[in-house]
Amino acid sequence: MSSLFLRTLREDPADAEVPSHKLLVRAGYVRRAAPGIYSWLPLGLKVLRAVEQVVREEMDAIGAQEIHLPALLPREPYEATGRWTEYGPNLFRLKDRKGADYLLGPTHEELFTQLVKGEYSSYKDYPVMLYQIQNKYRDEARPRAGILRGREFLMKDSYSFDLTDEGLSESYRKHRAAYIRIFDRLGLDYVVVAATSGAMGGSASEEFLAVTPTGEDTFVQSPGGYAANVEAVTTTPPPAIPLDGLPEAQVHHTPNTPTIESLVSFLNGAGLGRTFTAADTLKNVLLKTRQPGTAEWTLLGVGVPGDREVDMKRLEAALEPAEVALLDEADFAKNPFLVKGYIGPVALAANGVRYLVDPRVVTGTAWVTGADKPDHHVVDLVAGRDFTPDGTIEAAEVREGDEAPDGSGPLVAARGIEIGHVFQLGRKYADAAQLDALGPDSKPVRITMGSYGIGVSRLVAAIAEQNFDDSGLVWPRAVTPFDVHVVVAGKSEEIAAGGASLAADLEAAGLSVLLDDRKASPGVKFADAELIGVPTIVVAGRGLANGVIEVKDRRSGERVEIPLDGAVEHLEALARS
Repeated sequence: MSSLFLRTLREDPADAEVPSHKLLVRAGYVRRAAPGIYSWLPLGLKVLRAVEQVVREEMDAIGAQEIHLPALLPREPYEATGRWTEYGPNLFRLKDRKGADYLLGPTHEELFTQLVKGEYSSYKDYPVMLYQIQNKYRDEARPRAGILRGREFLMKDSYSFDLTDEGLSESYRKHRAAYIRIFDRLGLDYVVVAATSGAMGGSASEEFLAVTPTGEDTFVQSPGGYAANVEAVTTTPPPAIPLDGLPEAQVHHTPNTPTIESLVSFLNGAGLGRTFTAADTLKNVLLKTRQPGTAEWTLLGVGVPGDREVDMKRLEAALEPAEVALLDEADFAKNPFLVKGYIGPVALAANGVRYLVDPRVVTGTAWVTGADKPDHHVVDLVAGRDFTPDGTIEAAEVREGDEAPDGSGPLVAARGIEIGHVFQLGRKYADAAQLDALGPDSKPVRITMGSYGIGVSRLVAAIAEQNFDDSGLVWPRAVTPFDVHVVVAGKSEEIAAGGASLAADLEAAGLSVLLDDRKASPGVKFADAELIGVPTIVVAGRGLANGVIEVKDRRSGERVEIPLDGAVEHLEALARS
């Protein structure tokens, strides 16, 4: 450690919000170079490479072959698939000296497809699985949480190319199983959940989430085994209600009731002969959307039951790749038919505004909603009779206690970090590149693809989020930067020589050793050892005179004294356990 490029910190970095960010910086694993951009220092790079190696071994085991594509990519393949515009401001775009457009690769479907098209032409060449471990670049609007959400990050992306849908399903199964082995080897607590495909396109899609309260993704589970990212949860609509005999819609003067709470309170005091709840109201949220590559915004109305909030992540996922924003004062001024706090579906239809509703708004359901003029609401406005939505949208919040879509019980919510994502892409990218193989009948067969990603650098942070205590990091043995951390705790030459000799013997036995030979106090050395998080700490101190050393298990905190004679075998067994 006297020559290791390392400086530990006693204070958390000012911009750190989550444990992994605080500890990886304090322990000298990474350093911030710019917002969302981090340098990997020697300790951090050791952990990163260890994670990378686990990923590489399991990818090789399923027959995937490693390649390395450029990060600087031409515009044309991304133009062909529409993602040059779909990615919007998330792309790092640049021009070369001749004015040609390039991008820094956020993901590589197009390039893999182009590569395979250039190399393979016969059905005999397939199936094939290729992968790379390479830096990716996305211009995150809000880079945060250290290496958890950065603008440059290391990713493993692999792609399968098959002749048939059945072949794609098999490639998907192999990748899914490999991911389970990878995350098991890394000692992670994780779940596999149904997910949306987003800008990637395709059909089947699952996410692997490391469970932690600091995670950005919310997922839900049921006792019966259902699990999904909230963006992917679907709402089971109730049965339609016959329209015959339903009461007529009536407009009521409802002064000073721009919120659901104030409206319900007013109605229950208005002597209408029944009790109202927020679930009886229809909340209409006005948004504007813009398709990639276009300048014009389009109005959109979204109706959800008044007892639920609109979940913007679900809403954005449902409308992807369109950009979504709430209306501002200028938008309301330009559209005077939109009466804030009293917007109803009738005025939206009359003015040609697209109107999407929650799946619970089925034919025959009666609602209290805005009457499109100040201080007025309409009671018993019936879907399918008094208004007809343009479609449904999954935009309402998913709540604990909601029934799982498959009927397997009430949902429970938790948070996690996305560490892997698998997609059955199908033929979206093969169609764009016209990727065909000549079949046995000499007719072209359009290739079907899968895409499979693992956030390698993000995994380092995810592991740290699940493996720390009040003193610092506690690395699992699969990724620890060193097997043993030897602390020389004493000023005498004999103690220093004894610690160095033990470290040399351990290295000779094949273990990686961090030797704290600095001229620092034992207290400083012990604090750094616990902060750095090597799972086995050995104290070479005054006990050496009696032929003993102290061994501390960083995870359990257990300390034992063992004879120096036989210590190498003991520590070797620990490191291999």
